[in-house]
Amino acid sequence: MRKTAVFRDPLFLAHDPGFGHVELPERLQVIYEVLDKKEIGANFSYPDFIPASRKIIGLNHTADHMDRVGETAGKIFDSLDPDTKTSMESYAAACKAVGALIRGVDLLLGGEIDNGFALVRPPGHHAEGDRSMGFCLFNNVAIGAHYAVKRCGLKRVMIVDWDLHHGNGTQHSFYNSNKVLYLSTHQYPYYPGTGALHETGKGKGAGYTVNIPLPGHQGDRDYAAIFNEIIVPIGKKYKPELIFVSCGFDISQGDPLGAMEVTAKGFAYMTRSMVHLAEEVCGGKLLVTLEGGYNLKGMRDGAMAVLSELCGHPLDTGYAINLDKKSADALAKEKSQHPAIDQAREVAKRYWNL
Repeated sequence: MRKTAVFRDPLFLAHDPGFGHVELPERLQVIYEVLDKKEIGANFSYPDFIPASRKIIGLNHTADHMDRVGETAGKIFDSLDPDTKTSMESYAAACKAVGALIRGVDLLLGGEIDNGFALVRPPGHHAEGDRSMGFCLFNNVAIGAHYAVKRCGLKRVMIVDWDLHHGNGTQHSFYNSNKVLYLSTHQYPYYPGTGALHETGKGKGAGYTVNIPLPGHQGDRDYAAIFNEIIVPIGKKYKPELIFVSCGFDISQGDPLGAMEVTAKGFAYMTRSMVHLAEEVCGGKLLVTLEGGYNLKGMRDGAMAVLSELCGHPLDTGYAINLDKKSADALAKEKSQHPAIDQAREVAKRYWNL
């Protein structure tokens, strides 16, 4: 059984974008409630962590942007863009969400944990260096990757983003760098409009952005093929020293914002693929962070499937979350049967010997 850390805090439930907003606190509450069950929660450790400092957040964001988000502190309501609303504790929650990623990196590199899951709000991958957008205040995973490179001296970091929406902010943070490899699966064309096949990086970063845009209605078999044929093979060639996953559960079957059809077993397979890749290339150093997901059952079941794979021990939740050997073997043999996946693989071949 692996040493898996879960990063959670009541502050993440205090961020409230307001009545009718889909990025509601209950998204996280349904996961916390399962972890509160002794037989489930006992499988994990829960490290303490502190809010990220302005210097750390500034690894990815401008001073003006940090000031603007900081202005929301203590206000009952503020609006950073048409989709991104805040409440009194949103700024504090955003700083602490970044802090969870920083603590996770430190614990992984120090050998104190094998892997971890930052169950945080607000999400982050849409936040650009100079603005908030798409429910995101600060780009949690981008700051974590910058920290790993600039403060911890890593030379190769990999970010896999399986959220329904393209992580425009994360892509733009590393578009000219070969020190951070960014791979994204996403519904396209869809919000935010980025993530086309031809977006592959510039300068030293050419080839280090890999986009896999999908039309919708892809499920477990399609995502297994993507990991089998594109993501894992590229990861084996890149040999990252640390892997991040931007984990969006909005690719779940029945999510109100998307048209994907991934089940808990699909999330388990993708996570297992990342765990095995991390064990092969970087001593298991894998840090998952929560992004989107707006169907509460999809959130709960998906998160438990991810956690089950991270700790390497089937969790007895009473829900169908665990990946049996027969299903895992079938998904491991899955080949692409969709033109969009084939097109993405052909573009990636220009830079990676697939």
